[in-house]
Amino acid sequence: MNVYLDHAATTPLYPEVFEEMKKVYLNDFGNPDSLHAFGRRAAAFVTDARDRIANILGVSPAEVYFTSGGTEADNWAVRSIGEGALLLSPIEHAAVREAAHLRGGKIFTCPVGEDGIVTKAHLGRTMSEGVGLASIMAVNNETGCVQPVEELARATHALNAVFFSDCVQAACSQDLKKLASFCDAISLSSHKVGGPKGAGALIVKKGVKVSPLIVGGEQERRLRGGTLNVPAIVGFARALELSQDRREEFCAHTGRLRAIFEEIVLSSLKEKVRVDGEMRAPNISHLTFENGGEAALSLLDLHGVAASGGAACSAHAALPSHVITAMGRTEAEAKKGVRFSFGLSTTEEEVLFAAKTVAECLKG
Repeated sequence: MNVYLDHAATTPLYPEVFEEMKKVYLNDFGNPDSLHAFGRRAAAFVTDARDRIANILGVSPAEVYFTSGGTEADNWAVRSIGEGALLLSPIEHAAVREAAHLRGGKIFTCPVGEDGIVTKAHLGRTMSEGVGLASIMAVNNETGCVQPVEELARATHALNAVFFSDCVQAACSQDLKKLASFCDAISLSSHKVGGPKGAGALIVKKGVKVSPLIVGGEQERRLRGGTLNVPAIVGFARALELSQDRREEFCAHTGRLRAIFEEIVLSSLKEKVRVDGEMRAPNISHLTFENGGEAALSLLDLHGVAASGGAACSAHAALPSHVITAMGRTEAEAKKGVRFSFGLSTTEEEVLFAAKTVAECLKG
C-alpha cells in the first residue's frame, strides 16, 4: 500500500474542478485581454471566477487580484503593502520571511510561545511606532497551529498599521469569510484546496495602498502584468467553493483520522516521540521523533508512507525547521520533525497502515 499523508504540501485535484477546467482548456482558449469574441468569452470566465471568490470571502471583486499562487501573493503583499517598517512572526512561510528583506527598511520579529502561538502580548511587546505592516499567518504550514488572527489584527489596527495574513494553509479548515473580515490583505493558493497548481490570489481591501508587482501589461488593474491563466483561475474558484462548502466535513474527517494516527504512534513510541504545537488545525500532525530526520522520511517512503519534514518548498534543504526552533527547541530537535497531513480522500485503512508503519520504522 502507498499512502499519501502530505496534503499540506499539495492536494489531489477535485474531479469537479478538473471537469470545469477541461471545458475551458478545450473550448475557450482566447486571451482574456483580446477584444474579439474569443477574448471576451475568456474574460467573462475570469470575471465570473473573481465574483465567485469575492462572494466566498465577503469582499468586493475589485479587491481580488489573481496571482500564480501563494508564494507570489505573499511576496507581493510583504514587498508592497503599507509604508514603513515590517513586523512579522518567526514562524512565517519562507515566501514572507525572504520577501521581507526585499521590502527595505526595518524588520521586527515578534516571538512565539512554546505552543506555537503568537499572542497579542507578543505582538504588543514588539510593535514599534514605525511599523506600517504586520504579517502573521492564519495557520502555520508546518505545525498547523491556528493563530488568533482577529485579536492580532485588532491590536495592529489600534496602532494604525496594516494587517496581512497568509491564509494559504487555512483555506481547508478555517472560515475564510470570517478571516477576511479581520484582515486588510490575505493570500490564498489554489492547489492547497483541491484546485490546480499555478493559481492563487492576493486580497487587498479598498483603501489599502498596494504597489505594482509585475509591470508590462494592463492586467489586474495594471498591478500585475501578464496573461492570466484562465483555466487555472476557473479551477481555483470552483475548488475554493468546494473547500468552504465541505469545511465542516473536512474538519470532522481529518480530525478523527489524526486522532487515530497519533494515538497509535504515541502509544507505540512513547517517550521517543512528541506532538508539536497546540490549538492545531485538524488536518496536520507535526511530530518530533527521537529517530526522525531525512533518513526517517526516506525509510517511510520506502515503506509506502509519503510525509514531509515541514514546508514542501524547503523539503530539499537539510536545515533545522525555523518554526520548531522559534518554539524553543534545539537545532538538533528541529531536524527530527515529520509532518503528516490528511485530506478528505484519506481513508481510515490508510491511516492505520501509516501509523503502524511509522511505529515500526521509527522505533529505533
